[in-house]
Amino acid sequence: MTVAHGAGASIGASLALRTALEIAVDQALEAALPGLPRTSMRAKLLCLRGYAAPETARRATAVWTHVCLGCHYHQYEMGPTHAQVRAWRQEIAALANRLTP
Repeated sequence: MTVAHGAGASIGASLALRTALEIAVDQALEAALPGLPRTSMRAKLLCLRGYAAPETARRATAVWTHVCLGCHYHQYEMGPTHAQVRAWRQEIAALANRLTP
């Protein structure tokens, strides 16, 4: 098995991490606000402020914003580095643990 390196691997990892964070936020809000999954993630992150600790909600919004930027960079820009992806992975894992009911 070969390991992919470069911008494509970082973008793929960023997409997977963003999805993992979005699932964790969805699960945290699902019990309190049924039907919310049909709203945007920005709206969900705003709602999270009322249902999670303020620091957790702030961290979730910050990492989601950074991961989204890693998913959508232009050809003339540097993609996310492996160190950035690893840091995002650790942060999202910690947030998912905090958000799990």
